[in-house]
Amino acid sequence: MTNGIIYVATGTDYVDLACQSAASLRASNPDLPADLFTDDLNRAGLDVFDTVHSVPRNHARAKLDCLSLSRFDRTLFLDADTLVVGDLGDVWDIADHFDFAMAHDVRRASDLIQEGLDHATPYGFPQLNSGVILYRHSDAAHRFFAEWAGRFHESGVKRDQIILKDMLWSGTERFYVLPPEFNLRRLPILDAWEPLDARVKIIHSHRLMDHMRGAGPRLSSLAELIKAEREAYEMEWAQETAPDPVPILIG
Repeated sequence: MTNGIIYVATGTDYVDLACQSAASLRASNPDLPADLFTDDLNRAGLDVFDTVHSVPRNHARAKLDCLSLSRFDRTLFLDADTLVVGDLGDVWDIADHFDFAMAHDVRRASDLIQEGLDHATPYGFPQLNSGVILYRHSDAAHRFFAEWAGRFHESGVKRDQIILKDMLWSGTERFYVLPPEFNLRRLPILDAWEPLDARVKIIHSHRLMDHMRGAGPRLSSLAELIKAEREAYEMEWAQETAPDPVPILIG
């Protein structure tokens, strides 16, 4: 049974991020192989990956066409804007019991993360974040990925999570929701966690892409990322109108 990581990244900026993430994987999980699917097989710096493959179709959501192409029996797909900071340990065993696993998205109180295309779902069934996906090589998973890609291309929507949410709500696939430490989007939450609450495995932060949008410097260390996340957190709360306090009922 082979386990491995895949990245899908096209364009210089995203490939650079994928290389940075793969380097963090090497440091924290040195025995795990990692492959890259990309549009430029000959660029420098790709030796951090075990194998480099060509994307079958170059578009903004090329990952949808690459998930089924993994050479591993059990695969963990990672977005380029991730850092692997902990031993992934026995997470692979989850793939033996479920077709795939993902974590909840953040901003669940927003219309963006509650959005579906054909289905309205309860608040407690938000979008899952598709930047970290654990799955096993199975007919069920590959059928799901093919339908996901097909429906995404046909729909004209820009975010693949919209189609994913609809499919999970109406489908019969066995999927599991990973705890947030496998796809940690908000680093300031670490300040509230006690020592036995969780062990952080994967950090997934859009702050790692700020330099690509002219919104900040290039971040290359965990310390820089934590600082930027805390500053963004404080700024967002400072701009937010405080809601009326929610009464707490005891007893």
